[in-house]
Amino acid sequence: MWVSDFDFACPPEVQAALHQRIEHGVFGYSDRDEAYFNALLHWFSSRHQLTLKQEWVCSVEGVVPGLALLVQMLTHPGDGVVVQGPYYGSFAKIITLNGRKLLENPLSESPDEGYQMDFCQLERLFRHERPPLMILCNPHNPTGRCWSANELEQLLLLCEVYDVTLISDEIWADLLLPGETFTSVLHLGDRWHKRVISATAASKTFGLSSLRISNFLIPDPTLRQRFLSRLDAHGLDVFNALSVQAATTAWNESRQWLDSLLDYLAENRRWFVEQATEHLPWARIVPAQGTYLLWMDCKKLGLDDEQLKWVMADVAGIAPSMGSGFGPAGSGFIRLNLGCPRTYLEMAIDGLKRISVKTIKGIPTGG
Repeated sequence: MWVSDFDFACPPEVQAALHQRIEHGVFGYSDRDEAYFNALLHWFSSRHQLTLKQEWVCSVEGVVPGLALLVQMLTHPGDGVVVQGPYYGSFAKIITLNGRKLLENPLSESPDEGYQMDFCQLERLFRHERPPLMILCNPHNPTGRCWSANELEQLLLLCEVYDVTLISDEIWADLLLPGETFTSVLHLGDRWHKRVISATAASKTFGLSSLRISNFLIPDPTLRQRFLSRLDAHGLDVFNALSVQAATTAWNESRQWLDSLLDYLAENRRWFVEQATEHLPWARIVPAQGTYLLWMDCKKLGLDDEQLKWVMADVAGIAPSMGSGFGPAGSGFIRLNLGCPRTYLEMAIDGLKRISVKTIKGIPTGG
């Protein structure tokens, strides 16, 4: 239950389109066509009431590779890049392995208010470290928090004052809980276009992660041309024909499939939270607005992270993502993937119910 992919087949419309494309039999060099761009733009317009321009779209094999290229482009070795903890582990990897400094601005969190951006601490970090770049995750992995327009505007005001470019990883944008809405940094108007980049893909929404294509939406022409030149310099100007076909078909034909999936995921979450509330007195579930991830506070068990990992594997028999993998702010938490058949969740709850003060008594220090 650790990887953030769901355990369902991709939409049948996509499967049929891929079979048809394979039967075509020709797999020479390929690029995105007008159908791809039209499907993408219509999806954002109809699903998120967000009007995009085709020229903004810069496609890359995946969101993480694109982020790595932008880190190289927008910063110099030794520069700081801000993330908000708990943070997606790949953010830390692409920052540190490229010789940049990981600057963590931990989110504040309370049982009543949930996770919030700590703007006072963020301003201090901007003022003292002068980072040229910040990477945001919206909806937030691992907590499932969707940032509001007011929060994003407050963040962008700070970015403007301290001349910080903001990349918003918005790959989870379609995966919302009932009644929730998504606000992109691109919803906030032209004023911010010179310093914002949105990263998106069909992969998380439709279960297409191994068909590698993502889109970086860059309104500012100077930023966009720099990024396109960077892609050309790395020879990243040819696209997988099957990836293009899958994404195009999903956006055009799989809206109803997604709506049904979202209903199932919402019921999965409702059921799991109900069971955890009744049977896991040591656990606290963090409320979410989006994603199919569940962020669980296990600190009441009084275990260190290695002990917690041991208990999850040897007592509960499950393999969640350990919160410690999301930076210091994740210590004492686990992340569970609810994007699976209900039977998997039933087995997970049965395993977690075996955890108690009695069953963890005397576990070895350090795991």
